[in-house]
Amino acid sequence: MTAAGVAVETASSFKSRGHFRRLLAAASYSSNGLAAAWRHEASFRFEVVVGVLLVPVAAWLAPTFLQALVLVGAVVFVWLVELVNSAIEALADAVSMERHPLIGRAKDIGSAAVLLSLILAAGVWLAVLWPAFTDHQ
Repeated sequence: MTAAGVAVETASSFKSRGHFRRLLAAASYSSNGLAAAWRHEASFRFEVVVGVLLVPVAAWLAPTFLQALVLVGAVVFVWLVELVNSAIEALADAVSMERHPLIGRAKDIGSAAVLLSLILAAGVWLAVLWPAFTDHQ
């Protein structure tokens, strides 16, 4: 309430109120986001297909459960970064489809984040599996 006795909305009307309703809404939004990324982002689809193929490889080749978990975590990390990059690109395209230096910079930075996540994932896989294929244990 303000001094004049008028109620002031302090939270977005898009935010749910109850904990259970918030959880259900978040699950729905997340499902919609995954479906949209799958439908509209070829790179996300490719990374998911490759990642899904790598998960059983991780379970089969990793010497320990923890190492398998790290390998799978590296794959999931790539998916997370790709989702954030896709969100940035979609938002940028919603703002303007015309070339703009700041929008281009945002898209390039998002792309760089995906590249770094892929390099990290490759490095993690190499570090974990290298001893299995060499005598350097």
